[in-house]
Amino acid sequence: MAPRCWRWVRSSVWSRTRPPPARSTRAPVFCQWFSSQTTPQICVVGSGPAGFYTAQHLLKNVINTFTQTAHSERCAFRGNVAVGRDVMVSELREAYHAVVLSYGAEDHRVLGIPGEELHGVCSARAFVGWYNGLPENQGLTPDLSCDTAVILGQGNVALDVARILLTPPEHLEKTDITEAALGALRQSRVKTVWIVGRRGPLQVAFTIKELREMIQLPGTWPILHPSDFLGLQEQLKEIPRPRKRLTELLLRTATEKLGAEEAARQASASRAWGLRFFRSPQQVLPSADGQRVAGIRLAVTRLEGVGEATRAVPTGEIEDLPCGLVLSSVGYKSRPIDPSVPFDPKLGVIPNTEGRVVDVPGLYCSGWVKTGPTGVIATTMTSSFLTSQALLQDLQAGLLPLGPRPGYTAIQALLSSRGVQPISFSDWEKLDAEEVSRGQGSGKPREKLVDCQEMLRLLGR
Repeated sequence: MAPRCWRWVRSSVWSRTRPPPARSTRAPVFCQWFSSQTTPQICVVGSGPAGFYTAQHLLKNVINTFTQTAHSERCAFRGNVAVGRDVMVSELREAYHAVVLSYGAEDHRVLGIPGEELHGVCSARAFVGWYNGLPENQGLTPDLSCDTAVILGQGNVALDVARILLTPPEHLEKTDITEAALGALRQSRVKTVWIVGRRGPLQVAFTIKELREMIQLPGTWPILHPSDFLGLQEQLKEIPRPRKRLTELLLRTATEKLGAEEAARQASASRAWGLRFFRSPQQVLPSADGQRVAGIRLAVTRLEGVGEATRAVPTGEIEDLPCGLVLSSVGYKSRPIDPSVPFDPKLGVIPNTEGRVVDVPGLYCSGWVKTGPTGVIATTMTSSFLTSQALLQDLQAGLLPLGPRPGYTAIQALLSSRGVQPISFSDWEKLDAEEVSRGQGSGKPREKLVDCQEMLRLLGR
């Protein structure tokens, strides 16, 4: 019999930057499959891409979009539920034949250097959540009164943050950025953004699309030092095509003489961004009163090894870079969800074999909590499909529990007794429609709801 799928998600994690309901960017969420007593009932915890791709594949790949998945008769969405707080994984395992954990990487990796606690230091993850309307990040008050900001890390998130900091506010007015963030950015004095990486141009983690957007950003000019690219031309023929195209664009930007039109555009630009290679953060430097960021101390590095084994080692040279804002974009990591679930704190993942959680039959994982924060959306899709395939194989092989399971009926009773009020996908769509309606007056795609209590009030809860 084809499984039926239900979905649970905690509403406080909605980011609203992706197609519905991939907007959930934090952890505990879950999707379940259930119907009649003879139908396998599966719970998927997580409402981001990994969760929905997992559910999609379990539904036999008939459905090809997240919204269609949520609307399927074999799938139901439940929001405003935190797994590990409102309901435990052990309780889900008792109610369903299988549980898949797909709750992503909701935390950031710390720098682990002196001065990280100073005012003016924050994670890029929190900054992105702030301007994208994540309720949990609305208390953030980034200090944009400085001239120079430093972003540590050279991935797509780092370029996204730089782009938001430097985009003229009038270009953001018709986007779905929150009004509060837009107001702060209108007052911003940031004119220069440095994007710092430990290694070199061949090791950057951003993609060519994001780099093009930065190079073409209105009112800005790029700062790339030709000396950082010496010898790269000869190496181009040996690297894969995607990396080759990216490196070629970096090389052209750093070394080619500008045409008259581009030279005039850059000459009129009032803001700049630059890539600083071969630099590793050592200390956030304090202001005279010891309370705020005044700069960052960087160790100059060189590369050792070849290929995937290439690593940055310090040369002994130190460089101080003045700045008033430091944004850490050195990676994401997952958190443990429940004491009953194995977790590797060093790697930040749930120990697993092809998506099967080690030593816990009937428990699976997909996405970043399975692999760590790596790859792009297609990588997550592949990871999720492989986990789903493993689950279906176990189901067909009779390795999952036999007999009926109560599914959502049991969980609904638990939630009700604990005062938890789940929301449905139709509720989610009402909130989505409210956001769109609020944005129409100002010509925006939507004006995001950033307060969970307001969301519940609008739903009559």
